[in-house]
Formats: sequence, structure tokens, C-alpha cells
Amino acid sequence: MEQQQSSSSDSDGIDQARGYSIIVPGNLIATTDGFEKKEHSWFALSPIPSDLSIQVEDINFCVHKYPLVARCGYLNRLELEPSNPDLGYDLKLENFPGGSETFELVLKFCYDLPIGLNPNNVAALRCASEFLEMTESLEDGNLISKTEAFFTFVVLSSWRDSVTVLKSCEKLSPWGENLQIVRRCCDSISWKVSRENSATVENISEEDWWFEDVATLRIDHFIRIIVAIRAKGTKPESIGSCIMRYAEKWLPDIDAGKAIKRRGYSQNEVQWSVTTGKSLEGVIGQNKEHRMIIESLVSILPPQKEAVSCKFLLWILKMALVFSISPALISELEKRVGMVLEKANVNDLLIPTYTVGDQGKMVKMTNDRTMHNIDVVQRILEYFLIYEQQQQLLLQQNPGTLTVGKLLDNYLAEVARDPNLSISKFQVLAESLPENARTCDDGLYRAIDTYLKTHTSLSEQDRRRLCKIMNCEKLSIDACMHAAQNDRLPLRTVIQVLFSEQVKMRDIIQGKDNCDDNPDQDGSWLCTKKEVNTLKAELDIVKAKMEELQTDYFELQQEYEKLNNKHKSLSSWTFKWMKIKKSSLAQAKTVEEEADDGHPRSHSGHKTKFHRRVSIS
Repeated sequence: MEQQQSSSSDSDGIDQARGYSIIVPGNLIATTDGFEKKEHSWFALSPIPSDLSIQVEDINFCVHKYPLVARCGYLNRLELEPSNPDLGYDLKLENFPGGSETFELVLKFCYDLPIGLNPNNVAALRCASEFLEMTESLEDGNLISKTEAFFTFVVLSSWRDSVTVLKSCEKLSPWGENLQIVRRCCDSISWKVSRENSATVENISEEDWWFEDVATLRIDHFIRIIVAIRAKGTKPESIGSCIMRYAEKWLPDIDAGKAIKRRGYSQNEVQWSVTTGKSLEGVIGQNKEHRMIIESLVSILPPQKEAVSCKFLLWILKMALVFSISPALISELEKRVGMVLEKANVNDLLIPTYTVGDQGKMVKMTNDRTMHNIDVVQRILEYFLIYEQQQQLLLQQNPGTLTVGKLLDNYLAEVARDPNLSISKFQVLAESLPENARTCDDGLYRAIDTYLKTHTSLSEQDRRRLCKIMNCEKLSIDACMHAAQNDRLPLRTVIQVLFSEQVKMRDIIQGKDNCDDNPDQDGSWLCTKKEVNTLKAELDIVKAKMEELQTDYFELQQEYEKLNNKHKSLSSWTFKWMKIKKSSLAQAKTVEEEADDGHPRSHSGHKTKFHRRVSIS
């Protein structure tokens, strides 16, 4: 301060400018070699004592006033009062972009200490310099111009640096948006993706090079990039694959719990769980974020049906139901699934009836006690049938109906194990598809039999009602043989099965095939030539075996008749011989009785003749 008083010219300059601005002597701007941290405070290492205390977050910075006001218009305009002993600081900067770490870099810049600009700190320094109004009007080469030049010429020319800066802007809201940092990064990334994809259009395996980096971004930044990429003409399949990668990375997995077995249910109610690789407690507090991510991803799905897989659509639908997103988006997902339902599998259709509550616990969506959400599958089937009708009006053949018929039968066999599933829901779901959706009812019979096996307390009327769903004429011979011996089926159904089995056996013997192998007759009996040939070969084998059995049966019948005739003739001869013998013995007995009455001599000759006659006989 003595040096300042000895310089009359500097003091005159200060007196003349008093009331307008603060003129800082040049020999006071760089008065430190660094900073030293003591507990929660930073001190400038300088022989001149600090005269300003600034608090950022929980850190106090004890610095000199003149180096800061010379380059920061915000501090230059403030009337800095002496330090308040109760507060412990002169000025507190609320919501400072980048926090205390960024402010430390700003202080070093004000003290002319070297700082290193890099993609990790350039966005924070750009926002902080805007906050402090470090413009060119105060000094040439101020922090705003330096950070802006580095961002424009270094960051935006690099893919990885652009992604890094965009990620750093997640903590700089709203400064990153207001200064157009986010927009320029998104435009740079989308432009690079479109350019590289057009250059590698022939090599599909290289189209996913950008998925992993983009999937690390926050959802709002990810949405902006996807929208920009779509506007530049990127293929829907590539966009859909990137969306699937992002969902797998940020959304928790849904599992039915380890207690569930694939082939059966326990009597106790099974609880579903949401897992992210952690315990369920790790999900608490993140429900709102997960809901926002799901809604955002569903809203940007490409409209083309081949853009994302059916498996992903059903998975995201489960997540949407569990986290209770907008009903309109859920309906949109159900329509999308209905368009590609023939590509689904049974496990993907097992949708839980639980949702995640505010406390992170699973709660029931409805009062229904069933384990799986049957209503959602019912609506998906309705959308599928509507889409099929539209395709038929456009004269486009779609063999998906037969595939969906088999899928529905397998799904019914799975949900039939649920002891809480009502017979009405089972029947309505089984009758959702038209008659021509099933060429064979073996799968439907298996589902009905599983339901009867699980629900043993059904009345005779309910069992009849359930079996009416099935067409016994569409059962195979093996299914008919099983059903004829199934004591769970009602008697009327067993009789129908036996009659159908006899008709099939008669047709097989006569060489008739009940399957209509004309694919154009009804639009739904679609068989390939190979399948037809295979069926004919199997029928020939069956007919040959039946002819052998008939021949063996005829020969056995002839042998049986011969043996029966021989046995009858032998029995007749034996009977006649026994009758003659009995009559002879009776006559001999009569002669002896007459001899005992006193006429032995007169009948001696007759007796001798009679014995001779008997012996001759």
C-alpha cells in the first residue's frame, strides 16, 4: 500500500474515476503463485493479505478484490461491503455453474495462472464466465472468448469431445441450453452419425458404432440427437436399434422372481420384482425418472413395424405397465405389438398385473387376483385382427393368423396353471381368434386339459362349457386317443371324440385326407409342397399297415372257424356214442331182473345171445 501511495499518477487516476468504475493498477493483478486449502477454505498464496471472501457452495475463497473486478463485470458492478463476522464471507455466489471446482479455475485465470482447457471443463468454464460477465469489453482475450474458441474449433470437430461436453452439460442447466452448447453438440453428433452411416451404408455391421456413446447421455439429450438423426434420413432400423440399446442400459429388468418355476405355479401368490442388478431398495426414488425415460422412448419410436423387434415392444410394454406411464402411450404400444404379434413368443406375452408403487413396492393394478394381465393380451389380439383385416383389404396375404393361433394356444396353456384365472376370461381369450386361425385344435385341447387339471372343483356344466371351445373334428388321432381316456373331460365330449376318431380311422383306411391341401380355397389353409408330400407318404405307410392288419385278422378268423367246426363234429360223435352205451346198459339190467324172477333155464339161450349182441355193438 505504501507503493500505491508513492505513485501519485495512479492515485490521481483512482480519484478521477471514483463513482464510475474501479481502475486496477497493473502491478496488483498477478499477486499470487497459487492457492492453499485449509479445511473448507482456499487462500491465495501472496504477501499481500486478501481483502475479499467469496463463498461458493460450502467453500470459502479468500482472494484479492482487484484481480477479480478487473475481469469480471458481475463483481465490478457489485458494491462489496466489508466482511460480516457472523457470516464469514463478503459475497456468496448462489447456483454458480460448475460449483467450487470451476470457480477455482476462474480465480486462477484472473490471477494469470495457467489453466488447461479440455472437453471436461470447457462447458463449465464457458457458463461460469457468462455468469461473471467476463467479456472482451473488460480485457482482450477474456475467458468468454477463450472458452468459446476452444469449444467451436476443438470440441465440435471431434466426435468423442462433443459427447463428453454434452454429458458435462447435464449439470449445467439452464446455462448449457441458454448458451446453445447443448444444441451445437447435438447438431455436431447427429451430423457425424449421418455422414458416417452414409459412408458405410453397404456394411451393416458398422452401423452401430455410435450406439454405445449416445446411450450414455441423459434422456433429453438423447431425444434431441435421435430427432436430428431421423430428420437427416437415417434408416428406421438403425434408430430403433439405438433406442433398444438405450432402454437396456437405463431401464431396470423385470423378472417374475426366482420362486416361479417354468412349468408350474405354487399355491401361494407369486410376487414380481423389478431388478437393476441391485436390490429393490435401489429402485426406490427412481420411479419418476424411469417413467420419464419410458414415455420419451415410446414417443420417438419409428412408425415402421420393422424398426424394433416384437420382443422389445413387449418388454417396454411390461415396463410401461409396471411404472404406470400415460394410457395413450400404452395403447400405442399395444397397437404396435398387434402389428407384429406373429413374431412374439409365449414368455414375452406373460405380462404381470403388478405396478411399482410410490414406495418402490409392487402393488396390484386392479382387483383381479390373476398372476398375468389377460386384458392386455386380449386388446393386443383385437388390434392384430384389425390389422389383418386392413391387410386383406389391401390384397396382401399374411400367414400370421395361423402362427398367432398356435401362439395363443401355448399362451393359454401357460396361464391355465394360474388357480385364480376365471373360466370366463379363459373362454373369451380362447374364442378371440376366428375359426380358420387353427388348422388343428391339439394345442387348444392341451390348454383345456391343463385348466381342468388345475381347477379340479369345476362343475359338470362348467366343464362342458369349457370343452365347447374345442372342435373335436380338428383333433389329431393321438389327441383323440388321449382324450378318449381322459376322465377329466365330460362324457359328451368323450363320445364326440370317439366318434371323430372312428371317422378319421375310416377315412385313413379309405385313403381320404380330411386336411384341405388347397391353399387358395379359404385363404388360410397354407401348406407347402413339402408338407403335402410328407403327409401323403405318412398316409401311404398307415394304409399299408392297415392292410397288413386286415390280412392277419382275416387269416386268424379263418383258423378260428376251422377249429370251431372241428370241435363241433367231435362233440356230436361223442354224444351219440354215450347215448348208445347208456341204452345198452339199461337193457342188460332188465334181462338180469327177469332171470332173478325164476326163469333161468328158459332164458339162458336168450341171455347168451344178448351178451353177444352187446359185444358186437
